[in-house]
Amino acid sequence: MSHFEFKMPKLGESISEAAIIKWFKSVGDTVELDEILLEVATDKVDAEIPSTVSGQITELRFEQNEVVSVGEVIAVIRTNGEETVAVSSRAVRRAKGMDVNE
Repeated sequence: MSHFEFKMPKLGESISEAAIIKWFKSVGDTVELDEILLEVATDKVDAEIPSTVSGQITELRFEQNEVVSVGEVIAVIRTNGEETVAVSSRAVRRAKGMDVNE
C-alpha cells in the first residue's frame, strides 16, 4: 500500500491560501476518485475539492476553519499501491469552479 499526500490545490492565480470550511470525510473513511473531500473558502471563491485518488483517509492534518497555504499537505490517503496517481480533468475543472459538462 502507498500513501498519497493530498495538498491544498491552487484555486486561482493570486490565491495563496484557503480556509477549510468542511471535511466531508473523516479518518478511516474511504474516498473515491472525484468524490468531494472538503470545501474551502478564499477571499475570492468558495469551492468543493474532489479527491484525486481512491483510498482510505489515514490522516487529516487540519481542522475546520484553519487557514492553509496552497501546496501544503492537508490529508494523507492510503491507496492501493499505485505509484503514480492521475488527476482526472473533471476533478480539476470542478475544483476550479468550471462546468464539468464543458
